[in-house]
Amino acid sequence: MKSMYFSAMDSNKFLIILLFFVFFISLFFSEFTAALLQQHQKSASSSDNFYGNNEIPPAVTLQIQDRYAVLDNGFVQVSISVPEGHIVGIQYHGIANLLEVLNHETDRGYWDLVWSDEETTRKKGNFDRMEGTNLSIVVQNEEQIELSFSRTWNSSLKGKLVPLNIDKRFVMLRGSSGFYSYAIYEHLQEWPAFDLDNTRIAFKLRKDKFDYMAIADERQRYMPSPDDRVVGRGQPLAYPEAVLLVDPIEPQFRGEVDDKYAYSCESRESGVHGWISTESAVGFWLITPSAEFRSGGPLKQFLTSHVGPTTLSVFHSTHYAGADMIITFEANESWKKVYGPVFIYLNSLSTEGDPLSLWDDAKEQMLHEVQCWPYEFPASEDFPRLDQRGNVCGRLLVMDTCVSDDNIPADEAYVGLAPVGDVGSWQTESKGYQFWAKADEYGFFTINNVRPGDYNLYAWVPGFIGDYKTETVISISNAGSFIDVGELVYEPPRNGSTLWEIGIPDRSAAEFYVPDPNPNYINKLYLNHTDRYRQYGLWERYSELYPDEDLVFTVGTDDYTKDWFFAQVTRKNNNSIDNLYQGTTWKIQFELEGVDQSSIYKLRLALATANVAELQVRINDGNLNSSAVFSTGKIGKDNTIARHGIHGLYRLFNVDVAGTQLLEGNNTIFLTQANHVSPFQGIMYDYIRLEGPSSSNSLKKM
Repeated sequence: MKSMYFSAMDSNKFLIILLFFVFFISLFFSEFTAALLQQHQKSASSSDNFYGNNEIPPAVTLQIQDRYAVLDNGFVQVSISVPEGHIVGIQYHGIANLLEVLNHETDRGYWDLVWSDEETTRKKGNFDRMEGTNLSIVVQNEEQIELSFSRTWNSSLKGKLVPLNIDKRFVMLRGSSGFYSYAIYEHLQEWPAFDLDNTRIAFKLRKDKFDYMAIADERQRYMPSPDDRVVGRGQPLAYPEAVLLVDPIEPQFRGEVDDKYAYSCESRESGVHGWISTESAVGFWLITPSAEFRSGGPLKQFLTSHVGPTTLSVFHSTHYAGADMIITFEANESWKKVYGPVFIYLNSLSTEGDPLSLWDDAKEQMLHEVQCWPYEFPASEDFPRLDQRGNVCGRLLVMDTCVSDDNIPADEAYVGLAPVGDVGSWQTESKGYQFWAKADEYGFFTINNVRPGDYNLYAWVPGFIGDYKTETVISISNAGSFIDVGELVYEPPRNGSTLWEIGIPDRSAAEFYVPDPNPNYINKLYLNHTDRYRQYGLWERYSELYPDEDLVFTVGTDDYTKDWFFAQVTRKNNNSIDNLYQGTTWKIQFELEGVDQSSIYKLRLALATANVAELQVRINDGNLNSSAVFSTGKIGKDNTIARHGIHGLYRLFNVDVAGTQLLEGNNTIFLTQANHVSPFQGIMYDYIRLEGPSSSNSLKKM
């Protein structure tokens, strides 16, 4: 009996332990399930975009109503035209439609592209809203709905439509305050050649609702209305995008210049931007959680949001790069690329509060989306999941014996994987994918979530000129692979010790002198702002500051932050009817205590941008009719000067200077920008350095 009693007690203990175990397991799975449901849901006490802790968000539903497909998850309702795939309506927070109801349905939310072939006669190419011809339901359940709006190309469409198969996808998830979109472009091998200039997704919001735009913490403001740009209220300036507001609806905007290019942003800094309706306390945001599908690497600049109110996610464009960035497809070339997904995020205030705080919530949501990348929900086989991608790590060092006897950790270097190409080719690479990381202070880097493919490893290091590239091809083939490339050493261009230098080698002209804007042409956002170069008309200030003689910079005396104009532009010629503009010649004056006339010196010219320019170099000879020591020839179509940028494509030129051309004592280098048809022709310097010969020890360092 005793043994039976203890056996019963043991059984009861076991049962109790088992019940506790089952309870905790069920609790764990309950929390796990809730976490999955909330993976793409943002909960905040200030926002109405959440349900109570014990309340499960509604299921996602789909209704096909005549010509529209309507997605609804209880937070937001999205109406999409069938079969075209245009977003015609977004219902949210009691507002029937956030998109501009005064616009035609094709001009509210849409994908588009610009292309051309040998039959194209329009100067700017053919504009295509990428209208679908077929709707298919890819995924439909309570957790997710994914729709496909596709268009198939055939030879009968040659010259009429871009020779691509296009598949636009829209995804809505349970518990998500917004929706996702991505697209798959495909060019088959037997199809004709064509060029692709740009492609994007765009949204035009209601002008009676959205009045405040935010791109970054220090780049946000109340905005004028698009009606302020019409004739009578607005005066067009040097190009159509720039308009002086002479009689705006709101007097506070009178005298300002509105120009969409003033709100461009580098890819590496363009994770979220959008608009706030301060009256309705509603935010509309475009979140781009990864730049892997964008062209041109992390420094490529794209349009973001601007007066419309308009917000964009641009995937490929020629802005700030020119024709070098056009994607050229040869006949019989096969190609496929996935653009996106991007997230259209909506937020609002449920209680009293500052509507502008919606920007902070949008930034938090952006970080959440980045952490979730690569997404697990896209149904396309062309979008690899996390377990189908690889990772690359290593360490980058810099060897420059004129700076240090030891290798230098590449602190804050940008290290990336991009399709196989030449040194620096990532700047204009557009057909493939790019993956970038920033090295730590010791030069260590890890590049995560790399799609399968063949890549070169590229890098550039702030503080050093030039570009790095591995000759070895890195192949990401095994799912989940982790490749350690070990220590890599970059040897930047160097001939001898630095005799003098102007600027900072950082691929930007931001450190140079940027003048105050003409008070008649200002954007109030950029007054007393770090991005003061974004003001309209700064190219005209050069002629005002140097009306008769060009810039002269004396090494060792002048300060490049005050005495080196940020752009070498043309000068307006008021004395000529035929030649409205003239080229400019800048002088660098410097002193040498000793010259080795039997050796070669090096002049390093790193350009931050160029636009239809020709840079000529002469040494101690100011006669423009004499032969130049060096000329770039006509270079660049970046158009950075007109578009308020501070850099375009990076270019490095290394000029041999014979010792016989230099003098003991005073010397002058003449830098002539010779092309002078328009005010927007010119260059921006990143950095200039004169190096002594490698064998010289007697030269004065300055």
